[in-house]
Amino acid sequence: MSLRIVFLGTSEFALPALQRLVESDYEIAGVYTQPDRPAGRGRRERPSPVKVMALRHGLPVFQPPRISAPESVEALAALKPDVMLAAAYGQILRQPVLDVPPRGVLNIHPSLLPRYRGASPVAAAILAGDSQTGVTIMLMVRALDEGPILSQRRIAIDPQDTTGTLTERLAREGADLLLETLPAYVDGSLQPQPQDASIASYVSTVKKEDGLIDWSLPAAQVWRRVRAYNPWPGAFTHLDGSVLLIHEAWPLAGGGGEPPGTVVALPVPVEDHARGAGFAVQTGEGLLAVLRVQKEGRRAMPAKEFLRGERGLLGRHLG
Repeated sequence: MSLRIVFLGTSEFALPALQRLVESDYEIAGVYTQPDRPAGRGRRERPSPVKVMALRHGLPVFQPPRISAPESVEALAALKPDVMLAAAYGQILRQPVLDVPPRGVLNIHPSLLPRYRGASPVAAAILAGDSQTGVTIMLMVRALDEGPILSQRRIAIDPQDTTGTLTERLAREGADLLLETLPAYVDGSLQPQPQDASIASYVSTVKKEDGLIDWSLPAAQVWRRVRAYNPWPGAFTHLDGSVLLIHEAWPLAGGGGEPPGTVVALPVPVEDHARGAGFAVQTGEGLLAVLRVQKEGRRAMPAKEFLRGERGLLGRHLG
């Protein structure tokens, strides 16, 4: 099928889709990604993962600070795309941009729309304790994630999944689904279906402070926060004034004799998922078995190793 495509993406989530397009017979007229950003200790400007991949494949790359600016829209129109495909691009597309390709702009969204419209749908699904999530291929409109749906695919959320691991799986599923959906959409055999706004939900951008652990919550809720905020911002607490990141944990029943936030010994016997834990923390309901931690200024390590090096940890209070 002869089709001229412009791809929009920035983060790692967009890489599987771009790779699949490179391997296809479609013509990629250009790749749009965010401008290089300062990163690391030296604050040197670094290209986005999408830019790195695009250049590796010899694709033309465009990085306008604002794609909806008149001069950017003009440059985009000059590429004459038949359709545009977006995945985690990171800029709002105004109507002049949406109007450029005759067949519109298709977007990969990592949730089962209309559930979890917005910026952090993967973390939201873990926080809610959902057993399933998925990806949606939608036709973009000016309103946030409200465009009609072309296709969806469900996947199970594993109890061990973090936002990082689940996002990787959704990116691969989304790339496959996009390439399956595109031909049927272009030839008219697949018609977009409107979303049911009555069951829509919205999620906001995750902030650094969201990772602060409230030990008065039940252990299951704290556990979901540990997973939802991994890799960023990380679920964290404080020990003697220093930040302590909880990278991996598991909820347990029991406890209740100590104030929330108190470090306690693991119950015996301990269930299989918590066998690698080093210690537990009393929560508002149940215990959180801690498997992997990182103290401020130190490397991440198994909680058993941390317990051996942190004398007198049992009985102390986190928070």
